[in-house]
Amino acid sequence: MQDQPSITDLIDRVSTASDGDQTSVAQIVSALGATSFLPNMMIPALAVVSPLSGVPLFSSICGLTIALVASQMLFQRDHIWLPNFVMRKHLQTRRVQTATDWMRKPAGFLDRITKERLSLLVRRPFLWITQAICLICGLVMPFLELVPFTSSLMGVVVCLFAFGMLARDGLFTLMGLAAVGGFSMLILTFIR
Repeated sequence: MQDQPSITDLIDRVSTASDGDQTSVAQIVSALGATSFLPNMMIPALAVVSPLSGVPLFSSICGLTIALVASQMLFQRDHIWLPNFVMRKHLQTRRVQTATDWMRKPAGFLDRITKERLSLLVRRPFLWITQAICLICGLVMPFLELVPFTSSLMGVVVCLFAFGMLARDGLFTLMGLAAVGGFSMLILTFIR
Protein backbone atom coordinates (compact mmCIF):
# COMPACT_ATOMS: atom_id res chain seq x y z
CA MET A 1 0.00 0.00 0.00
CA GLN A 2 1.26 3.47 -0.86
CA ASP A 3 2.63 5.53 2.03
CA GLN A 4 0.28 8.27 3.17
CA PRO A 5 1.66 11.81 3.26
CA SER A 6 2.27 13.42 6.63
CA ILE A 7 0.11 16.33 7.78
CA THR A 8 3.19 18.55 7.69
CA ASP A 9 3.74 17.59 4.03
CA LEU A 10 0.12 18.43 3.20
CA ILE A 11 0.40 21.82 4.93
CA ASP A 12 3.59 22.55 2.95
CA ARG A 13 1.71 21.77 -0.29
CA VAL A 14 -1.08 24.21 0.65
CA SER A 15 1.40 26.90 1.70
CA THR A 16 3.10 26.79 -1.71
CA ALA A 17 -0.06 26.25 -3.80
CA SER A 18 0.11 29.77 -5.23
CA ASP A 19 2.96 32.07 -6.11
CA GLY A 20 0.62 35.06 -6.53
CA ASP A 21 -1.21 37.39 -4.15
CA GLN A 22 -4.33 35.17 -4.14
CA THR A 23 -4.74 31.44 -3.51
CA SER A 24 -7.86 29.75 -4.90
CA VAL A 25 -9.56 26.56 -3.75
CA ALA A 26 -8.71 25.13 -7.20
CA GLN A 27 -4.99 25.72 -6.57
CA ILE A 28 -5.21 24.00 -3.18
CA VAL A 29 -7.09 21.00 -4.63
CA SER A 30 -4.49 20.76 -7.39
CA ALA A 31 -1.62 20.91 -4.87
CA LEU A 32 -3.20 18.18 -2.74
CA GLY A 33 -4.22 16.03 -5.72
CA ALA A 34 -7.67 15.58 -7.25
CA THR A 35 -7.74 11.92 -6.15
CA SER A 36 -6.62 12.69 -2.58
CA PHE A 37 -9.95 12.79 -0.77
CA LEU A 38 -8.68 12.74 2.83
CA PRO A 39 -6.19 15.62 2.43
CA ASN A 40 -8.84 17.64 0.59
CA MET A 41 -11.22 17.09 3.51
CA MET A 42 -8.68 17.52 6.31
CA ILE A 43 -7.09 20.78 5.13
CA PRO A 44 -10.39 22.77 5.15
CA ALA A 45 -11.14 21.28 8.59
CA LEU A 46 -7.73 22.38 9.86
CA ALA A 47 -8.29 25.82 8.32
CA VAL A 48 -11.62 26.15 10.18
CA VAL A 49 -9.78 25.42 13.44
CA SER A 50 -7.20 28.11 12.59
CA PRO A 51 -7.66 31.88 13.03
CA LEU A 52 -9.02 31.98 9.44
CA SER A 53 -12.40 30.84 10.80
CA GLY A 54 -13.07 34.46 11.74
CA VAL A 55 -13.10 35.52 8.06
CA PRO A 56 -16.73 36.03 6.94
CA LEU A 57 -18.13 33.08 4.92
CA PHE A 58 -14.84 31.18 5.23
CA SER A 59 -16.34 28.52 7.52
CA SER A 60 -19.29 28.12 5.16
CA ILE A 61 -17.04 27.49 2.15
CA CYS A 62 -14.90 25.05 4.16
CA GLY A 63 -18.01 23.28 5.47
CA LEU A 64 -19.44 22.96 1.97
CA THR A 65 -16.10 21.61 0.72
CA ILE A 66 -15.93 19.07 3.58
CA ALA A 67 -19.51 17.95 2.93
CA LEU A 68 -18.93 17.54 -0.82
CA VAL A 69 -15.69 15.61 -0.35
CA ALA A 70 -17.18 13.37 2.37
CA SER A 71 -20.23 12.59 0.24
CA GLN A 72 -17.99 11.64 -2.69
CA MET A 73 -15.96 9.38 -0.39
CA LEU A 74 -19.18 7.67 0.68
CA PHE A 75 -20.10 7.08 -2.97
CA GLN A 76 -16.52 5.90 -3.68
CA ARG A 77 -15.81 8.31 -6.52
CA ASP A 78 -12.35 8.11 -8.06
CA HIS A 79 -11.66 11.86 -8.11
CA ILE A 80 -12.94 15.01 -6.42
CA TRP A 81 -15.51 17.26 -8.01
CA LEU A 82 -16.27 20.68 -6.54
CA PRO A 83 -18.57 23.27 -8.16
CA ASN A 84 -16.91 26.15 -10.01
CA PHE A 85 -18.15 28.75 -7.51
CA VAL A 86 -16.24 26.89 -4.76
CA MET A 87 -13.13 26.31 -6.91
CA ARG A 88 -12.99 30.04 -7.74
CA LYS A 89 -13.12 31.17 -4.09
CA HIS A 90 -9.85 32.57 -2.94
CA LEU A 91 -8.00 34.10 -0.02
CA GLN A 92 -5.00 36.34 0.13
CA THR A 93 -1.91 34.13 -0.07
CA ARG A 94 -0.53 35.98 2.94
CA ARG A 95 -3.49 34.77 5.04
CA VAL A 96 -3.08 31.20 3.77
CA GLN A 97 0.60 31.24 4.70
CA THR A 98 -0.16 32.70 8.15
CA ALA A 99 -2.68 29.92 8.75
CA THR A 100 -0.34 27.18 7.51
CA ASP A 101 2.46 28.55 9.70
CA TRP A 102 0.05 28.37 12.67
CA MET A 103 -0.80 24.74 11.77
CA ARG A 104 2.80 23.46 11.49
CA LYS A 105 3.52 22.91 15.18
CA PRO A 106 0.35 20.89 15.96
CA ALA A 107 0.80 19.01 12.66
CA GLY A 108 4.34 18.02 13.58
CA PHE A 109 3.14 16.79 16.97
CA LEU A 110 0.38 14.70 15.37
CA ASP A 111 2.81 13.26 12.82
CA ARG A 112 5.12 12.14 15.67
CA ILE A 113 2.48 10.42 17.81
CA THR A 114 0.55 8.56 15.15
CA LYS A 115 0.86 4.88 14.38
CA GLU A 116 -1.34 2.20 12.89
CA ARG A 117 -3.67 0.97 15.67
CA LEU A 118 -7.31 0.04 16.26
CA SER A 119 -7.48 -0.54 12.51
CA LEU A 120 -11.03 -1.91 12.72
CA LEU A 121 -12.21 1.69 13.23
CA VAL A 122 -10.65 2.92 9.98
CA ARG A 123 -12.02 0.19 7.70
CA ARG A 124 -15.40 -0.52 6.22
CA PRO A 125 -18.12 -0.78 7.46
CA PHE A 126 -17.10 1.56 10.32
CA LEU A 127 -15.47 3.91 7.81
CA TRP A 128 -18.89 4.73 6.36
CA ILE A 129 -20.02 5.98 9.78
CA THR A 130 -17.06 8.35 10.16
CA GLN A 131 -17.47 9.62 6.60
CA ALA A 132 -21.18 10.25 7.23
CA ILE A 133 -20.37 12.17 10.43
CA CYS A 134 -17.86 14.29 8.47
CA LEU A 135 -20.59 14.99 5.90
CA ILE A 136 -22.99 16.12 8.65
CA CYS A 137 -20.33 18.29 10.30
CA GLY A 138 -19.63 20.00 6.96
CA LEU A 139 -23.33 20.66 6.41
CA VAL A 140 -23.70 22.17 9.90
CA MET A 141 -20.78 24.60 9.55
CA PRO A 142 -22.61 27.27 7.48
CA PHE A 143 -25.29 27.51 10.20
CA LEU A 144 -22.66 27.87 12.91
CA GLU A 145 -21.19 30.85 11.07
CA LEU A 146 -23.82 32.98 12.83
CA VAL A 147 -21.84 32.54 16.07
CA PRO A 148 -18.18 33.34 15.33
CA PHE A 149 -15.63 30.54 15.79
CA THR A 150 -18.23 27.86 16.74
CA SER A 151 -17.67 26.09 13.42
CA SER A 152 -14.20 25.32 14.78
CA LEU A 153 -15.82 22.64 16.97
CA MET A 154 -17.01 20.79 13.87
CA GLY A 155 -13.60 21.35 12.32
CA VAL A 156 -11.97 19.56 15.26
CA VAL A 157 -14.26 16.55 14.79
CA VAL A 158 -13.54 16.35 11.05
CA CYS A 159 -9.80 16.75 11.71
CA LEU A 160 -9.80 13.85 14.15
CA PHE A 161 -11.73 11.57 11.79
CA ALA A 162 -9.74 12.59 8.69
CA PHE A 163 -6.41 12.20 10.44
CA GLY A 164 -7.48 8.81 11.79
CA MET A 165 -8.39 7.66 8.28
CA LEU A 166 -5.27 9.17 6.71
CA ALA A 167 -2.87 7.69 9.28
CA ARG A 168 -4.93 4.50 9.72
CA ASP A 169 -4.98 5.31 13.44
CA GLY A 170 -8.28 4.29 15.02
CA LEU A 171 -7.38 6.12 18.24
CA PHE A 172 -8.14 9.41 16.47
CA THR A 173 -11.46 7.96 15.33
CA LEU A 174 -12.27 7.17 18.96
CA MET A 175 -11.34 10.72 19.97
CA GLY A 176 -13.58 12.05 17.17
CA LEU A 177 -16.48 9.95 18.44
CA ALA A 178 -15.84 11.19 21.98
CA ALA A 179 -15.85 14.79 20.70
CA VAL A 180 -19.16 14.20 18.87
CA GLY A 181 -20.63 12.72 22.07
CA GLY A 182 -19.34 15.63 24.16
CA PHE A 183 -20.64 18.30 21.78
CA SER A 184 -24.00 16.52 21.56
CA MET A 185 -24.31 16.48 25.35
CA LEU A 186 -23.38 20.15 25.50
CA ILE A 187 -26.02 21.06 22.91
CA LEU A 188 -28.69 19.00 24.69
CA THR A 189 -27.82 20.72 27.96
CA PHE A 190 -28.37 24.17 26.40
CA ILE A 191 -31.61 23.11 24.68
CA ARG A 192 -33.25 21.96 27.93
